[in-house]
Amino acid sequence: MIIGVPKEIKLQEHRIGLTPDSVQVLTKKGHEVLIQNNGGFEAGFTNENYKNAGAKIVDTAEEIFKRSEIIVKVKEPQMNEVKMIRENQIIFTYLHLAAAKELTQGLIKSKSICIAYETVTDDNGRLPLLAPMSAVAGRMSIQAGAHSLEKNQKGRGLLLGGAPGVEPANVVILGGGVVGENAAIIATGMRSKVYVVDKSKDRLKQLHEMFGDKIIPTDSEKTDLNKLVSECDLLVGGVLIPGAEAPKLITKEMIKKMKRGSVVVDVAIDQGGCVETSKPTTHANPTFLVDDVVHYCVANMPGGVPRTSTMALNKATLPLLVELADNGCKKTLQKNKNYLAGLNVYKGKVTFKGVAEAFKLNYTPPDKALEEAN
Repeated sequence: MIIGVPKEIKLQEHRIGLTPDSVQVLTKKGHEVLIQNNGGFEAGFTNENYKNAGAKIVDTAEEIFKRSEIIVKVKEPQMNEVKMIRENQIIFTYLHLAAAKELTQGLIKSKSICIAYETVTDDNGRLPLLAPMSAVAGRMSIQAGAHSLEKNQKGRGLLLGGAPGVEPANVVILGGGVVGENAAIIATGMRSKVYVVDKSKDRLKQLHEMFGDKIIPTDSEKTDLNKLVSECDLLVGGVLIPGAEAPKLITKEMIKKMKRGSVVVDVAIDQGGCVETSKPTTHANPTFLVDDVVHYCVANMPGGVPRTSTMALNKATLPLLVELADNGCKKTLQKNKNYLAGLNVYKGKVTFKGVAEAFKLNYTPPDKALEEAN
């Protein structure tokens, strides 16, 4: 099978869909891999690295899309890429369609086969292809938040871990999933006071066993979230509903009650954000102020550390890609319900319920869509 990897074109997105090591696995199995010229350069992978792994270097994205049966990316296709997608072409990438109506409509119109990393599951209902980037984003959220708290960034002028004789900053992490756990790793390492808020008692118990007294596990149904948010210095939003728009847990009124110069890092911004005042930003212009509260809402946070992110992502995505290339899309998805959960759009039909509900579109169960296909 011919697998194409275009250079990412989203603003300041420096990751790439495949590492040279992943290319080598695929080419040794007899697959042809096309890499766009200098596509991996910003992640530290040269054309020569890819050639040595068996890839062919292609000058333009147009040629990649024209020749490839599978397109492997990191971020969702941008609209000028959507125009190049062909009918029956497999698109394998993060999609986050529930927050992207125009993209969803474009992919439906293309009649392509769109598999979203973020909705593929495992036998325990976890999201193994989302987890690596959630881990990176969770760790980066504290790094970004600490920087944003500095006075020259319009923050409160606080050091997250305090100083001898000085209290550390209060950090509130919404969501105890992969993002929350990894945010807590860095926040506790910096010796800040950390609250992790979640509705699952079992998950809070797990986190307490993991971190001990370094965190304050907080049941979202038993705490006064308004008070907790008003007293925090750094708020991290890490709440996720797989494939659906993030719930708006933090309202405008709650933001108004936060301290001047406090910071919000909304990791859920890819799915619309869990803070009502959030809007997507970029690495070039990462923050904005609302009611004197600094908002950091970069929609591709892991793109800021492209080498780490690309390698971590490939460890998760390569097994499914190998199966797609070896066995074809239909056979691979029909035999594995976890992979099937990643199918968001199939030949003009929306096959992920959360996306259909977000835009009031007709929903076709993925197994039914596969059965109906020629």
